[in-house]
Amino acid sequence: MNTLSSYKSLMIARTYPIWQTPSWQKEIAQAIRDPEILLNRLNLSHHQLPEQYQACKQFSLRVTESYLSRMRVGDPTDPLLLQILPQSQELDQINGYETDPTGDQESIALPGLLHKYEGRCLLITTATCATHCRYCFRRHFPYQKSQLDEKSLAQALTYIATDTSLSEVILSGGDPLSLSDERLAHLVSKLNDIPHLKRLRIHTRQPVVLPSRITNKLIETLTCSRLQTVVVLHFNHANEFDNEVECAISKLAHRNITLFNQSVLLKGVNDSISSLKKLSEKLFEQRIIPYYLHRLDKVSGAAHFDISIKQARQLHQQLSATLPGYLVPTLVQEQSGEPNKTVIV
Repeated sequence: MNTLSSYKSLMIARTYPIWQTPSWQKEIAQAIRDPEILLNRLNLSHHQLPEQYQACKQFSLRVTESYLSRMRVGDPTDPLLLQILPQSQELDQINGYETDPTGDQESIALPGLLHKYEGRCLLITTATCATHCRYCFRRHFPYQKSQLDEKSLAQALTYIATDTSLSEVILSGGDPLSLSDERLAHLVSKLNDIPHLKRLRIHTRQPVVLPSRITNKLIETLTCSRLQTVVVLHFNHANEFDNEVECAISKLAHRNITLFNQSVLLKGVNDSISSLKKLSEKLFEQRIIPYYLHRLDKVSGAAHFDISIKQARQLHQQLSATLPGYLVPTLVQEQSGEPNKTVIV
């Protein structure tokens, strides 16, 4: 058996035939939310299960069948598993780790609208993600107080139309691609009607964890606007790619949608030169530009993912010495109150 075959033999099998793959909405609805079920599916120990249930009370578990299918059975250190598995360390209170590490609350101009940086604003389009990443900097965000319902959307659109200094709107969340095709098309159409806007940027992890989300209707919505569409993907490890993911990315790339990637540097997941090199090469192979490599936002509950700034610098320097410049993402950190991301040199 060759290496690829050996690796695939360790991967967990899907529970439905490929010709009966459910719609992306159904896959979100069927996502695993119980740590015990997840551990059973991966043939892993239950010894931390009580603490894992406690961690879920702070930030719930959610993982799609698609993402689960790329994890190795019986491997508690699988880099995909570590990103979504609730851990007992999340219950620790660590000085310097906050519920709002990036200053989102200070930047709320209107419900659902953040205006933090010059020339661009951000819409919190939804609280929903297909998969919950344990390091998420918005894991404590009060979505119930900042929802973009019809009333707040109208107010946000008026705000954007009035401020002619804005040239770009960023759709975030949650994950903006959790919106239905119809809802997203309505939003893009409204933004398209604002003449001083030039670009629409979408930050999403859906193509990574839910590749079935990249529908023909979605592609049509993203390409029919006069706005230049930029999609920033959130891949953290080369193992997150499989045939379905690559097909979804190809649909976006072949319609001339600009694709960037920003990763988070995560202890135990991608904090090695080998992992980072493989990721950059895989991204570029799929016509995605490695854009940012983020240090962890110091959010409460995620301290176990953090690495020192010294180690981050060393990894980035090694990456720069190993790869051509266009494959090396910029090492950055977001700091509350700063007018832009801080480049780490």
